[in-house]
Amino acid sequence: MGGLSIWHWIVVGAVVFIFFGGKFKISDVMGDVAKGIKAFKKGLSEPDTPEDPAKALDRLAQEQIPLDKTGDAKKV
Repeated sequence: MGGLSIWHWIVVGAVVFIFFGGKFKISDVMGDVAKGIKAFKKGLSEPDTPEDPAKALDRLAQEQIPLDKTGDAKKV
């Protein structure tokens, strides 16, 4: 009754691993969650207006997307 079984040690090891080791650290996870929330709020604040075709072409030219002979953007 007082001894710890293998399952108790597995749970303890998993908790220790989450808090202190590996790539899955609580601070990293919470930072990623905060970035996601900020991006979500930014997306909500931006208007959903369609882009002007002339501005879209200018943006494509600035990004230097390679075009084929017909003038269409190549699929990457």
